[in-house]
Amino acid sequence: MLIDEEWRTLVFSGLPQAVDCPAAPEPEVEFPRLAIRFRVSVMAATPPIVLTIAGFDPSSGAGITADIKTIAAHECYGVSCITALTVQSTQGVRRVQAVNPEIVAETLQELISDLEVAAVHIGMLGTAEVVAVVADFLGRVKLPHVVLDPILKSSSGADLLLQLLIERLIPLAEMTTPNLDEASVLTRLPVKNLDQMRVAAAKLHSLGAANIVITGGNLEKATDLLSFTTSRGVEREIFKAERLTSNSTHGTGCAFSTALACHLAHGRGLPEAVLLAKADVAAAIANAHPLGSGVGPVNHLYRMNRQRRTSAAIAEVETAHSRN
Repeated sequence: MLIDEEWRTLVFSGLPQAVDCPAAPEPEVEFPRLAIRFRVSVMAATPPIVLTIAGFDPSSGAGITADIKTIAAHECYGVSCITALTVQSTQGVRRVQAVNPEIVAETLQELISDLEVAAVHIGMLGTAEVVAVVADFLGRVKLPHVVLDPILKSSSGADLLLQLLIERLIPLAEMTTPNLDEASVLTRLPVKNLDQMRVAAAKLHSLGAANIVITGGNLEKATDLLSFTTSRGVEREIFKAERLTSNSTHGTGCAFSTALACHLAHGRGLPEAVLLAKADVAAAIANAHPLGSGVGPVNHLYRMNRQRRTSAAIAEVETAHSRN
């Protein structure tokens, strides 16, 4: 770094003499005018790029803006494609306006023509037309680590959208992350406990899902079931944690699936990625700020205000992690 030997006089009443500055007879302090030139010999490592395809929540508890916060907190670079605009707050969704499918298609093509995407998160798609466009895109481009959060609420043409999700998107995803209600809708089975989660997971595999994690945050103990395909066949792992009492739980599904995509982008295996994503969401709830008059958002950026301790995060939950 080179600094020009030029000085500029700035007047500060009563300010003490600055170290290494020329002496001044009056109560004035001289600071250098810094003409700084940097010579960079080593470029910073490029973070993994995570693409999120989802709706826009103006309250930033869920959707694109929440995803971008989660991606940044996980030391990835987030890019996005908005599928729908919503009018909503912590008190609920008032209106949904789908984005033109052609705009979605053009946005996705433009992004991948310029950037190397390491993982993809899919959230709310809104309409069957947008589902078809996204499925066409992923079927053609073959991006790595596609995580599908099958959001069915606030969607129009739900029957056709559901059919296309099952027939076209689920087989393209590396990981599908339904909650209990979404798993029930996708499989047309009751999903209210761990045994029923196992049955639903088997049904989702039969529908073409390679790997599934059914999240049960509403159970007496927050229980997630991972069912994943290996060379030995289908294996299952169960993740349990104490259920947190909080009114700041808006966006937990988005945060979990986006964090999962980030961990996969960093090269972690499925069980570890699920374990870490679950710990991330629990901490985001525990560190949430009380915002709004309804269900407040989780604190997506809690990680950025503390030193990273990956091993400690694993240790906190591994006693509740069992192979089934």
